[in-house]
Amino acid sequence: MTAVEGWEDVPAEVRRRHAELAAEITDHRARYYEQDAPVVSDAEFDALMRELEGIEAEHPALVTPDSPTQRVGGAPTVLFAEVEHRERLLSLDNAMDDEELAAWAERVATELHGIDYHYLCELKVDGLAVNLTYENGQLTQAATRGDGRVGEDITANVRTIKEIPHRLKGENVPELVEIRGEVYFPTEEFDALNASFAEENERRRQENEERAREGKRPRAMIRLFMNPRNAAAGSLRQKDPHVTASRPLHMVVHGIGARVGFDIDNQSHAYRLLHDWGLPTARHNRVVGTLAEVRAFIKHFGEQRHSVEHEIDGVVVKVDEIALQGRLGATSKSPRWAIAWKYPPEEVTGRLAEIKVGIGRTGRATPYAVLAEPVKVAGSMVQYATLHNQEIVKAKDVLLGDTVVLRKAGDVIPEILGPVYDLRDGTEQAFVMPSHCPECGSELRPMAEGDIDLRCPNAERCPAQIRERIAFLGGRQCLDVEGLGYVAATALTQPLEPAEAPVRNEADIFRLTREKLLPIKVLVRDPKTGMPKLDDKTGKEKEVFFFATTKGEPKKSLQALIDNLEAAKQRPLWRFVNGLSIRHVGPVAAQALAREFRDLTKIFEASEEQLAAVEGVGPTIARSIQEWYAEEWHKEVLRNWEADGVRFTEEFADEEEAERPLEGLTVVVTGTLAGHTRDGAKEALTSRGAKVTGSVSKKTDFVVAGDNPGSKYDKAVQLGLPVLDDAGFTALLADGPSAARAHLGLPEPEEAGEAAEESVED
Repeated sequence: MTAVEGWEDVPAEVRRRHAELAAEITDHRARYYEQDAPVVSDAEFDALMRELEGIEAEHPALVTPDSPTQRVGGAPTVLFAEVEHRERLLSLDNAMDDEELAAWAERVATELHGIDYHYLCELKVDGLAVNLTYENGQLTQAATRGDGRVGEDITANVRTIKEIPHRLKGENVPELVEIRGEVYFPTEEFDALNASFAEENERRRQENEERAREGKRPRAMIRLFMNPRNAAAGSLRQKDPHVTASRPLHMVVHGIGARVGFDIDNQSHAYRLLHDWGLPTARHNRVVGTLAEVRAFIKHFGEQRHSVEHEIDGVVVKVDEIALQGRLGATSKSPRWAIAWKYPPEEVTGRLAEIKVGIGRTGRATPYAVLAEPVKVAGSMVQYATLHNQEIVKAKDVLLGDTVVLRKAGDVIPEILGPVYDLRDGTEQAFVMPSHCPECGSELRPMAEGDIDLRCPNAERCPAQIRERIAFLGGRQCLDVEGLGYVAATALTQPLEPAEAPVRNEADIFRLTREKLLPIKVLVRDPKTGMPKLDDKTGKEKEVFFFATTKGEPKKSLQALIDNLEAAKQRPLWRFVNGLSIRHVGPVAAQALAREFRDLTKIFEASEEQLAAVEGVGPTIARSIQEWYAEEWHKEVLRNWEADGVRFTEEFADEEEAERPLEGLTVVVTGTLAGHTRDGAKEALTSRGAKVTGSVSKKTDFVVAGDNPGSKYDKAVQLGLPVLDDAGFTALLADGPSAARAHLGLPEPEEAGEAAEESVED
C-alpha cells in the first residue's frame, strides 16, 4: 500500500497489524466477490473490517486510496467481459447496534436541521448486487457490482431470470436508466438444491468405490453451496446460460443509478415507477417519519426474518427525499443518506473438533458436532450443532478437523451446513459411526426395514432415553409442568448410589415425595464450557443438592414440583398420549385419538384397524401404538398412572365442544395474540375440530393475526382471505365461523354466492 505523510510516526506494531488486516480483507473480498468461495462468515468479515476501520480512525496516516476501507466490492473476474457503470455503485456503512443507528440519525438530523424529511425502511436482501441498464425501454446490459465502477457483463445469464423484463412496460419509458437490485436464491429452493447435490454425491461415492476396485480415477464430488447468497452468485456466474436458467433465481430492485428522460422526487415514488415498468420491487418497504418507527420496523423483521421468502441480514434505512440525499452526499465508498442495520449473524465458521452421538427419547442415535471453541451466532454462544444422522454426515462431506459453516436461525437448533473446502490441509479424518449406544452399550440398529436412522433398542433402561422422555413429558407439548425441564429431568433420572434413581421411567413421575427429592445431587458445570467444575479442596467433580439448600433444608422448588405434578394429573387426555413418546405419535395424532376414544384405556384396547381408521392416524401410527403397548413395562407405566390418580378419560365442557363446532375449517395462526400463546391458540382450535396449518392458501378459511404478523398475513390479504384479530378469534372460538364472519361484516358463503349471481345477471 502507498505510504503517506505521517506514516512513519505510526508504531511499527500498528503498521504491521494494519497491513495484515488489509491483505486478509482483500483476499476475503476476492474469494467472496470474484470466486464465490468465501472461507469466513459475513460476521467474521465484518469484525475484520471494523478492526481495520478502528486502526485507521486512530491513525489517519494509514488511510490510503487502495485501503479496503476506501474501496467497494471486488475486482471483476476474467470469466466475463468488463463493464463500466455509468454511475458508481456505493456500498453501505453498517450499524451493528442501536447506538450506531442513533448516531447516524443524529448526523442526518443535524445536517437537515429545520427541513422535513422521512425514512425509507427496506429489507437488506442477502444476494448478489446487479446493475441493469435499459435504453429506450430495452434491456441492453446487466452487470455485477464489481468494485463499484467496473463490473462483469452477465447480460446473457440475467436474461434467463423470468421476472426481469427484456423490455419495460408502459408508454413513458425513459431514454436511459440504470436499475440496481439484488439477485437472490429463495431459501426453500436453496435447501432443495443442496439436497439434490448431496444425493448426487452419495451416488458418486458409491460409484467411486466400484471405480477404485477397477483401478479407475474417482469422479469429483459436487461442492454444496454454503448459503443462498453463494448459490445465487454461483448460479449467475455460469459460463453456460442454460445452467443459470435451470436455477430458481429471483430479483428485487432497490435503486436507480444514471438516468435520462425522467426525474424522481422520492426513493419510494421511484419504486412505484419501477413497479409500473414491470420490474420486481419489494413488498415490505415502509416510509416512516421517526426513528422510533424505524426501530419498530427493525424489531418486527428481526422477529419475522424467517417468514420472508429470501435471506435477509438486516434493514436498510434511507432518507426518502432524493434532493436531500444529494445534500447529504457520500464518502468515497458510502452514501451519508443511508445505513444498513445488521442483525446478529446466523452463520459463522469454527473448527470441528469431534463428532459425538446423542441418544434421543425414541432411541434414535444422532451425531452432533463439537467445535474446538464456542462461537457466537444469532446472539448466543454455541459449541454443539446437530448433524441429524450418519448419512447426512457423509452427504455434507464433513471431516473431523474441518473448518465448518455453522448456522443457527432464530431458536432453531444449530446446524452444520458444510465444510470450507479451501481451508483443508490434509490432516482431516472421516467420522465413523459407533456401533453401540454411548450410554448403555446396546448395539445400535435400524428398528425397521428401510430405516436410515440407527436406534438404541434398550428403551426401558437406557439412561439417555429415560432422561429425554421425562424432559419431554414435562415440556410444553405434553404436561407443561413448571420445574420439570431438562436439568431437573437429568437430576431425577441419575442413580443415587447405592440406590436407584428417583425416576426409573415414566411410571415413577407421579410418585415423587420430599424424601425422594431431598438427596438428589447434580454436578456444577461451567456456564461457558458446559464441563463439570472441580472442587478446590478435593479436586473431584463438584456436586450440589438440587432440591435442598447447603443446610439440607428443602428449596421452594421442591414443593412447587410436587404441587405442579399433582395439578398435571388433570391435563387433557391428548397431552398424556403425546407424552408417552410412542414412535410416530405427535400432537396431531394424539389429539385425534383423544377425540375419537375419549379414554386412554380404550385407545390401547382398540384393534389396529380401529386405530388406523381414525382421521390423522393411519396404519403406520396404529401399528406403532400396538407395538408400544405390547411391552409389559409400558403397561406398568399406565397402571401406575391410573393408581396415582391421572385422569384417563376426556371430559368436555359442554355438548357444543363435544360436537366440534369448527369441524372442517382450515385456520392459520400468525403473530402474537393478546389472550393466547401460539400453542394455546392452536390447541383451542384443534380441540374444536379445526385443522391448523402452517401455510396460507386459497383453501384457508380464516387467518388469525395478532401483533407483528409475518408474510402469512401479507399472503392472506393478497388472496382476500378473512383475517381475524383477537376479538374475531374470540368470536370464532365462542360462537363458530358465522360469528367470526359477522365480526368482519362478511356474508355467509351462500349469501356471497347469491350476491355474485345477482351481479352477473345485472
